[in-house]
Amino acid sequence: MSYNHQKINLNNRQVGFTLIELMISLVLGLIVSAAVIQVYLINVKTSSIQSSGSELQDASVFGLQQLEKSIRLANLGNPTTRIDGTTPNGGIVLTGLNIGIPITPTPYPNTGYLTRRAGDTTVGTNGWSGISNTNTNSDQLTIQYTNITGSPMTDCEGAGAAVNDIVIERYFLRKATGDTSTGAIKDLVLACDAGRVNTAGGIVIVTPSSDSRNFGQAGQEFIVNVDQFKVLLGIQYTTGANAGRMIYLPSSAYLNITADKPVVTAVKAGLIVHGSTPVIGSAEQSEFALLGQLPADNKLKTDTSSTKKVRTTYQTTTLLRNARVVNLTSP
Repeated sequence: MSYNHQKINLNNRQVGFTLIELMISLVLGLIVSAAVIQVYLINVKTSSIQSSGSELQDASVFGLQQLEKSIRLANLGNPTTRIDGTTPNGGIVLTGLNIGIPITPTPYPNTGYLTRRAGDTTVGTNGWSGISNTNTNSDQLTIQYTNITGSPMTDCEGAGAAVNDIVIERYFLRKATGDTSTGAIKDLVLACDAGRVNTAGGIVIVTPSSDSRNFGQAGQEFIVNVDQFKVLLGIQYTTGANAGRMIYLPSSAYLNITADKPVVTAVKAGLIVHGSTPVIGSAEQSEFALLGQLPADNKLKTDTSSTKKVRTTYQTTTLLRNARVVNLTSP
């Protein structure tokens, strides 16, 4: 009788975890979970950085190289190799004189289509506005060349340029197509607007008005995810005390030179670009040195809607192969 009682007691005894065992299990579970989450975050961050790095590389390898290629065409086909603000069909378009429009009786009205710098005037539909995602206005570069290759060419908007066509192209920042953001940080692109110039002077009007060969449109997106675009002109003195000296100046400073006018022989272009993928757990870089400017001169605008993205700068110097320095003399 007692044996059966003991057997029943043994079978009814409850088996489980003690409180200490549960606490240990909980702690171990939290440690494992934290490790898994950490690995996941690292993988996501690595993937985001790689994705952004790929996008930035595309901007450098494809976008910047295409920009350099276009700049090298400046002044192609022009018998005058001296480039300044008065050169007919000059490779760097600084004034209306460069596209054959005289100062009198009426100067070229669409100043927003010329090579521009902060502080310059801007007139013209879809003209340069200086928009950027930093505390400094962006620039605009306008170039010009003639197709003397003997074969059709393609301008930066993809339109055909027939033999002997005089092509004009401007590179500037604008909001991306479809971007309706209203915050401080905009979705900006480096765009290119191409047109044609006739030999008598003036911009060719092509029918229909939507034809990309018409100058003064919003242009084709050239490089995406751009925060800043800056341009410096490489100028070289040919006479006087500075003969042979080469320096880089913004277009506005160059146009203000009145005596001993130097010639333009090179172009420096600088970009701040970013990836489109936010990077988790990464501090956003806020200041950038660009074309000799101090980092504080290109400080990223603040915006609560701005996400943390990888940003970098690209700079390039392009010598104008169709420009020559002649008559170097000493005082």
